Amino acid sequence: MKLRGRESKSDKRRRAVAVMDRLQAHMPEAKIELDYGTPMQLLVSVILSAQCTDKRVNMVTPELFRRFPDVHAFAGADVGEVERLIRTCGMYRFKARNIVAAAGQIVREHGGEVPHTREVLESLPGVGHKSAGVVAIHLGTDQAFPVDTHILRLSKRLGLSRQAHPDRVEEDLRDLLPPERWAKGHQLLIWHGRRTCSARTPACERCVVNALCPKIGVARRPARAA
Repeated sequence: MKLRGRESKSDKRRRAVAVMDRLQAHMPEAKIELDYGTPMQLLVSVILSAQCTDKRVNMVTPELFRRFPDVHAFAGADVGEVERLIRTCGMYRFKARNIVAAAGQIVREHGGEVPHTREVLESLPGVGHKSAGVVAIHLGTDQAFPVDTHILRLSKRLGLSRQAHPDRVEEDLRDLLPPERWAKGHQLLIWHGRRTCSARTPACERCVVNALCPKIGVARRPARAA
């Protein structure tokens, strides 16, 4: 598939599907890299992952989940103790307050069951539009294409969206791909962004979608001296 001239919407849709097909063939194992066992643990992990690596979150959650094994335990938690357990995650005071408050709201308003729709998840303290989408698609109960920094970057480089706001980028991606590709597409782009198409030094020479990518905004590497 050659990229030349102005691209029609139908051509862009075909290219977007082709990108996902190649990424899927290359990384069929792509999945969320946060460790969790229950919907509440997923929600807590996603809250902790804001401006923090999944690796760091996975380092603190085993002890956190041992101390607070379910939503009722989190709802009755001492915020100071939660702060102590998540201190290395960054913004830990803010996150601790939100985790305890969200658990309390889940107990009061939802019978102790984590909400499964994006709209209701967004009503919880500390859960924004992107985070709510991540929780919803991994619970398998709502369709979304949440956009993080990796997807924002790749959507521009791949020429799939000209938008700068994550919500507008999500609208473009949802328009280009069929709903059944959204959840997996979200994860594939994140993995590709982490493993190949990095922010500073994208490895275009080993990229499986190189031929499908206009490389918008990618700086050319200087030629090496002979």
